[in-house]
Amino acid sequence: MDMHVHLTGHGDRLATAETIREFLDQARRVGLKQIGFADHDVYYNELNLPLIREVAEEYPDLKVAVGLEVDYRPSDEGKIKTLLAQFPFDFVIGSVHELNGWAFDYPEEEAVHRQKDPDGMYEEYFRWVEMAAASDLFTTMGHFDLIKLFGVRPRTDILRLAGGALEQIQKKGLVIELNTAGRYKPVGEYYPEVKIIEEIKRRGIPMTLSSDAHRAEHVGRDAGRAAQLLKDLGIKEIIGFDHGQKEYYPL
Repeated sequence: MDMHVHLTGHGDRLATAETIREFLDQARRVGLKQIGFADHDVYYNELNLPLIREVAEEYPDLKVAVGLEVDYRPSDEGKIKTLLAQFPFDFVIGSVHELNGWAFDYPEEEAVHRQKDPDGMYEEYFRWVEMAAASDLFTTMGHFDLIKLFGVRPRTDILRLAGGALEQIQKKGLVIELNTAGRYKPVGEYYPEVKIIEEIKRRGIPMTLSSDAHRAEHVGRDAGRAAQLLKDLGIKEIIGFDHGQKEYYPL
């Protein structure tokens, strides 16, 4: 499965029936059982979510979920709640892409990462992830350790830094994605790293698979490899969604 794809990319294409079919055709080609559309919330007004459900009827062999990826900011919780009430989403991904106005995942921000105290940067990031998990707004947490994308590592053990966020995710019954996009970033590895996945398994937190594809040809990218990694770590099932409810798929 692939539970995190962006139909409109970064707003560089329209949400047309033709575009939807490109994504679904690719999902079919790579043998997915379920695909989840989750465009960035900033493009919400440009989406045609009912059209996704309509086109999906042409693909009876493929389970199609309609979701949204939401940029979490503590001050925006009320606004996010209002937005999510506008459509019956199957799932909602909560992601942290910025910290106090610093959009840290843009390529031009790499130098800033290297200037900051890494422990402080990671602590703040995971504090925001913990708040997102506690907000009762999301079903899934996106690219859990995104802050590592430029390869800057903390001195402190990652499980100590991420422990509060993992505890809150466990408490709220949320899902964490194995997001393969990290392999194609400077850090060169999936989100989250293996040590965190091992802790996720120990805590019994469910996982799903995602490519974070922003183009149709990236749908399902590394899905087989990622599934094998989870199996090798002892994880036996992954999660899809239907109207907010978890669906379990054996690996």
